[in-house]
Amino acid sequence: MTVDGVSLTQYHGDEAAELLGELSDTYADAYGVQPAEEKTAAFRRRAAKQFERPGFLLVAARSAGQMIGFAFGYTLPAGDTHWWGGVQPEPSADFVEETGARTWVLSEIEVRRAWQSKGVGRALHDAVLSARGEERATLATGPDAPAQPVYEAWGWRRVGRIPGDKGDYYSAYDLFVLDLPVSR
Repeated sequence: MTVDGVSLTQYHGDEAAELLGELSDTYADAYGVQPAEEKTAAFRRRAAKQFERPGFLLVAARSAGQMIGFAFGYTLPAGDTHWWGGVQPEPSADFVEETGARTWVLSEIEVRRAWQSKGVGRALHDAVLSARGEERATLATGPDAPAQPVYEAWGWRRVGRIPGDKGDYYSAYDLFVLDLPVSR
């Protein structure tokens, strides 16, 4: 999917780290908060850790030189089942098995408010996922988040709910899975 006047560019770990200021500003705008607020500071801390994870990829959308959105994530390492820890209903052992090449986490997908509902989010989603070689992708949302019907319309299926960790934004998260490659 393309959006007129919008360019999409891929970045890997070190390249993405150099964009943290722009990413934070875009994130703050997407949520209607100030860049100095705790929500944005928490995003900065999460993002900085993720730049170093295996399989990290960022796709940024720009219009007239300004970052207007982004999507990024990383590959779950072999043997790491923390992502699936405590999910209810409890899936099979085969479902939670991670090989280091099986599951890619769509960690963030954010679009500036002025660009929302214009196809930028879908373009970012498709661009970042079409670049992946894993079997499936996963994402987590707050329970009953407004984005859930959008994800379902894009082919994601809800697989369960996990408890949040101490200090998390939500006390629980809904987990979704999408088979790769993405087909439209």
